[in-house]
Amino acid sequence: MRQTNINSKRYILTQNKLFAVSKVKLHWLFFALLLPIVVLITTLSAAPDTEAGYVPVQTVVSDISLPLVAQQTDPHEIYWQTDQVRSRDTLGTLLERMGVRDENAKKFLMLSPDSREINTKLIPGRTLDVKTNANGQLLYLEYELPENEILVAGLTSTGYKVVKQKLIVEREEVLKSATIRNSLFGATDDAGIPDRVALKLAEIFSSQIDFNQDLRPGDHFNVVYEAFYNAGELMKTGDILAVEFVNKGNKYQAIHFGNENSRYAYYTPEGKSLHKSFLRSPLEFTRVSSSFSLGRRHPILHKVRAHKGVDLAARSGTRIKASGDGKVAFRGRKGGYGNVIILKHKNGIKTVYGHLSRFAKGLRVGQKVEQGEIIGYVGMSGLATGPHLHYEFLLNGVHRDPMKVELPTSVPLDKKYTAEFNAKAAEYMAKIDLINNHIMTASK
Repeated sequence: MRQTNINSKRYILTQNKLFAVSKVKLHWLFFALLLPIVVLITTLSAAPDTEAGYVPVQTVVSDISLPLVAQQTDPHEIYWQTDQVRSRDTLGTLLERMGVRDENAKKFLMLSPDSREINTKLIPGRTLDVKTNANGQLLYLEYELPENEILVAGLTSTGYKVVKQKLIVEREEVLKSATIRNSLFGATDDAGIPDRVALKLAEIFSSQIDFNQDLRPGDHFNVVYEAFYNAGELMKTGDILAVEFVNKGNKYQAIHFGNENSRYAYYTPEGKSLHKSFLRSPLEFTRVSSSFSLGRRHPILHKVRAHKGVDLAARSGTRIKASGDGKVAFRGRKGGYGNVIILKHKNGIKTVYGHLSRFAKGLRVGQKVEQGEIIGYVGMSGLATGPHLHYEFLLNGVHRDPMKVELPTSVPLDKKYTAEFNAKAAEYMAKIDLINNHIMTASK
């Protein structure tokens, strides 16, 4: 064993000596290779530039045009819209306001004898429902006719078809509740509440709640609405009769009231009108869905930042509503605002809409517009880093925060209807309480 250890030590020493010798040889070899290079560099640096063929180094700066990244549109995205015919509407203006940019569909509806009622006999106050894709192609249309009839137009494999359906309807009052998890439409989908009811609900409280931004998980609502059935099948929904919405801990309630001598409108249970002369947010709240997410909403809002107004972030092309009745005082380009619209309203009020991508077709200076009428589309013209709406509210030339300014109400309930209203309000609030009691019992 000892002899083996001695031999091992001798082997290690021998290897170390060989490694040392090899290391010295490598050092000399490296020096020998490096020497000609050093001499060459010294010669070139000492020689004139012309003899050495020296080419001076220059920095060249050149602008390179990069292709713009086009905004991607999901062809499967579906838009549901509900609107009512206005006194000045034609079929063309109505479809344009609802985002239908399908010239083939417009031409068909204007020429087809089966669609005469919607083309030449539009009735103010009647409801129109349309379904389009992201490109504005009309997929489905439903128009409310007198005498419990509806006109239905749809895109089929062979083109557009129009039919009229006679409805033998039975009216029922439906009581529902829903809780917000991600969006209003996600909640109504889960509760089996039709889109039209959700849109109407957002319209009722539009001056108190910004449904694009203010909703929070855990918000909830109870609603009583009309539904009309034909042979047990839901054909259409009517008015919301009563609703209670709890948003961020604040409770909002509304009662639908009117008769043959007064206009139907929404009031608090105490009889205060909920209709405001101005909308809190001019961005249209609408149903946006896709094949993979029925709860997805449109438009998408991020943050409200107050300065002279508010910046409402939204997808480019989102429709912008007139926040109140008024007249177009300016339509054009204005410095950092880009494409801008200024509306002049009564009582010294002006509203400003900036950074638009485009204006509504036919909009002109001096034109009268109604509250809720589409006047333009969200963009990023002017000094903007991304698509959004810059919205200002001015009272007698002084800027006010549009999200906090007290909005003037419309004409209050006539006192001669107070007793009738109180009875109706008590009846429907009892039904709202019934929904609340049922929820509490079910949760125990």
